Amino acid sequence: GLFDFVLADLGVSSMQIDNPERGFSYKVEGPLDLRLNPDKGISAAERLRELTRDEIEGMLRENADEPYAEQIAKEIMRTFRQGEQIDTTGQLKEVIERALVFLPDDKEKKDIIKKTCQRTFQALRIDVNSEFEVLEEFLEKLPHILAPGGRVAILTFHSGEDRLVKKIRKRQQKEGLWSEVAKNVIRPSKEECHRNGRARSTKMRWAIK
Repeated sequence: GLFDFVLADLGVSSMQIDNPERGFSYKVEGPLDLRLNPDKGISAAERLRELTRDEIEGMLRENADEPYAEQIAKEIMRTFRQGEQIDTTGQLKEVIERALVFLPDDKEKKDIIKKTCQRTFQALRIDVNSEFEVLEEFLEKLPHILAPGGRVAILTFHSGEDRLVKKIRKRQQKEGLWSEVAKNVIRPSKEECHRNGRARSTKMRWAIK
């Protein structure tokens, strides 16, 4: 039958992120895998070896809005040309640090490297798991699995996800598939962010069929 309510939490499991064997975090050494299902598809290390410089740069821009995408893509290709591998999280972090060597050495540089690592790992994870394609398929099917008056709430955790949700929902609203939609996103309170730092980037959008 049809659903009265759907809650979609698009965040990656904290248990996966914190497991060094899965390679989701640049903070701990581990294999550069990043697959949500380690038994399916290819690892992030294998994926990087498949891509051209332009494809890596495009992936970083599209999946994570990475401002240093060009420099990172260039350094990745230079690393491969020299016969070096990028098989671990630490090796990819070192590549990113080399790509940003031109930045002045100060406290701000450490913050830039940290955020660049976060975005780069995010972009790779999205690519390896075809996350945007899966999300788009879900969003297209969503109005058709809800009962009349059914409600949906979607939690996104980065700008790429939120743009896709907003774009498809806007088109579907014009097509008459939603009777009411949220005009503004709902953000977590300061108290919630203090209790759970990973909630900081969360945005919630809702709609009623």
